Amino acid sequence: MLEFFKEGLLQFLSYSGFGNCTWGHIIMICIGLIFIALGIIKEFEPLLLVPIGFGIIIGNIPFTDGLQVGVYESGSVLNYLYFGVVKGFYPPLIFLGIGAMTDFSALISNPKLILIGAAAQFGIFAAYITALLLGFTPMEAGAIGIIGGADGPTAIFISSKLAPSMMGAIAVSAYSYMALVPVIQPPIMRLLTTPQERVIRMRPPRAVSHREKVLFPMLCILLTAFLVPTGLPLLGMLFFGNLLKESGVTKRLANTASGPIVDIVTILIGLTVGASTQATNFLRPASVLIFVLGAFSFVIATASGVLFVKFFNLFLKEGNKINPLIGNAGVSAVPDAARVSLVEGQKYDRTNFLLMHAMGPNVAGVIGSAVAAGILLSFLY
Repeated sequence: MLEFFKEGLLQFLSYSGFGNCTWGHIIMICIGLIFIALGIIKEFEPLLLVPIGFGIIIGNIPFTDGLQVGVYESGSVLNYLYFGVVKGFYPPLIFLGIGAMTDFSALISNPKLILIGAAAQFGIFAAYITALLLGFTPMEAGAIGIIGGADGPTAIFISSKLAPSMMGAIAVSAYSYMALVPVIQPPIMRLLTTPQERVIRMRPPRAVSHREKVLFPMLCILLTAFLVPTGLPLLGMLFFGNLLKESGVTKRLANTASGPIVDIVTILIGLTVGASTQATNFLRPASVLIFVLGAFSFVIATASGVLFVKFFNLFLKEGNKINPLIGNAGVSAVPDAARVSLVEGQKYDRTNFLLMHAMGPNVAGVIGSAVAAGILLSFLY
């Protein structure tokens, strides 16, 4: 009888997390706890970091293969939820919600700001070239480069097509740098601007008519989708969501897209992306290199936006110049990058409100990252 209980206890322990735990699992669980702490204590993108952090913990509870509990085990609940990430239909739903929440007025009133959003996408292609030089395949390099757009859904969409095996590292890297926008961008902005440039006052945006707001998403989808049809799943949902918001006759649909739908998908995408970071698949030299390249891409994107504004100002008359502190907002971390522009600007002039101006390149960055994704897919997929 004693021997029977002993064998039963040993078998139980062999199936438990204690019997299968490795240092890799412990490291990843600690990373998950750090993500949750950053989200709760520092309030760095809590809607993203808390689900991802908890997902990392769930994904790194040790277990024996064959129990159908892991995210990579066919038939498990997590595997079914992860299907939306693998097949790339969560990101378009996120873009639908973003479109329904976004006011493009700042961009419509000052169209030249879209050039800043375009310039910031240089970080994507700089990282792509660097990844190629480091030995990644063209498809892997394309998936890594998109981190520079600071757009988590786009990074997931691209990696699901080009480098599914790297999706966990790419997605976590993209969301991490999105959350760390208030930490990473200010030193770059201060380094690349002069005290005189930081206090440039921009003209107030003009009032945008209802007709302009309604026509904007329809014209944009025609222009961008004809240019890069491969970006249609993201661009189509983005502009459809915005049309629901601006039409004035589909308020219920716009509220559903910007509320329940985007909230549910954010929970699912955060939890499953976090769970995909199982130590056995995640803790590899390539993952570390992805994080390094992601940081490089993000720094280049921020610097490109700021430097482009400085260059553009050479051709603008006095009174029409753009404050270079809004150049950082060319990345698509909406609205955190625009808030960074405001905060940095008010350090040098407390009466200079840059938020509305910064929202122009910020929403342009959302469009730009989706277009860049379409360009990468068009010649890599």
